[in-house]
Amino acid sequence: MTTPTAVSFTETDIERFAEHAGRIGLIVDAAGRLDIAGRRVNRLSKGALKRALEARIEKGMKEGDSLTLAFPAGMAAEAVDVICLPRAAGEAAAREAGAIFGRARGKAELLLALGSARRAAAVVQGAVLRDYQFRDHKTSGDAAEGRIEVMCNDPEGTAEAAAPLLAAADGTFMTRDLVNEPANILTTTEFANRLTEMTALGLKVEVLEEDQLEELGMRTLLAVGQGSASPSKVVVMQWNGGEEDAAPLALVGKGVVFATGGISLKPAAGMEDLTMDMVGGGTVAGVMRTLALRKAKANVVGLVGLVENMPSGTAIRPGDVVKSMKGDTVEILNTDAEGRLVLCDVMWYAQERFEPAGVIDLATLTGAIIIGLGHENAGVFSNDDKLCNAFLKAASAEAEGAWRMPLGQAYDDMLKSPIADMKNIGGRPAGSVTAAQFLQRFVKKDMPWVHLDIAGVASLKSATKLAPKGATGWGVRALDRLVSDMFEKG
Repeated sequence: MTTPTAVSFTETDIERFAEHAGRIGLIVDAAGRLDIAGRRVNRLSKGALKRALEARIEKGMKEGDSLTLAFPAGMAAEAVDVICLPRAAGEAAAREAGAIFGRARGKAELLLALGSARRAAAVVQGAVLRDYQFRDHKTSGDAAEGRIEVMCNDPEGTAEAAAPLLAAADGTFMTRDLVNEPANILTTTEFANRLTEMTALGLKVEVLEEDQLEELGMRTLLAVGQGSASPSKVVVMQWNGGEEDAAPLALVGKGVVFATGGISLKPAAGMEDLTMDMVGGGTVAGVMRTLALRKAKANVVGLVGLVENMPSGTAIRPGDVVKSMKGDTVEILNTDAEGRLVLCDVMWYAQERFEPAGVIDLATLTGAIIIGLGHENAGVFSNDDKLCNAFLKAASAEAEGAWRMPLGQAYDDMLKSPIADMKNIGGRPAGSVTAAQFLQRFVKKDMPWVHLDIAGVASLKSATKLAPKGATGWGVRALDRLVSDMFEKG
């Protein structure tokens, strides 16, 4: 697993700016005012820093703008990076400012001079998040190894404030690693093994094998994986950090380690990207890791349904009818609409076994959500305004795009089947909505539920502010914040 960048916190020592051989990061406001660290760097550079700032201010300097002094005279540093972060800027802006430092760092050690501890923790988190690299299968070239040192007025307080944010970064890295892995490495068995390793963090982890799933009646999940040599599994992770009798929040993730579409085979072009169809399960894993690392005072159970959807002589066929754990029958019209078949059984099992306070499921469920929302927002569907609004608030605070979508009886009627209780697809119109309606049929009465269709935000072809090209880790921070805001006591 990728190890997050090492971070240390120290008192500001202005004498060190002349000797630091890596990169130095400074923050200024929109007026270009320098703190004690900035003034020291300006003197060492014989006024070059101030002149550069004045030139930028003349052109107009706003939040997020940056400038770099490369190999400044009078200093050992390879560069000084300066970012504009107005005093009124919030946590999201501070995190993005930190990401600029992380992106610029390369292999150099980074010395961040942040002065006041206010917002410093978010700056550090942003720097670490953007510093991520997935190099597990590279045979040449070195990963960045330099650490980040943070100089501030209150190193102990800043370190304490940063600890939960760095735990969230660590959990995000786990999600990104899982999503970036190729399917020949991340089989259902390997995925389950990696989740089992988190028992070392205090999580209770169980792996349910195919015979157990058959006994439980999870036949829709098993149907998806029956064409593959890779065994289907369900992994259950429990974090019990809250009150003993408090009902847990249940997080349920789709873990299709490779999605060919089965008999309803996908086109060859772009199929290599379908290694990421397990990102819902990867996100659940990252959240559970985060909660364990920061010793969250909440009860949360994470469940991941692991399957591989392959075409073969034993694969499920269009026209087949299968029975779910709930007992409802499903007519399979398209074997490529398999995620909902995995989730419905795992969601029902979560409710039957744990009687949770709420259920949140995550899946790269439909391409239709990308048509509707692009790559800026995940689709949010819910039967409960309180839980839904709490999640949307958490996602907004973490700058993880999310947009609520409709549900309704007219959409549900599109799933009617002449030979079974329901079809697994409702046709092309409103495809993401009918997929959510399918899942809602497996939510018990009065159970708060949120469905997150993350197909558009999970893995991207270009870098974002907080992540390089590839897996984003979307949702780990938002769900961690939701747990903190809504389910933790004290």
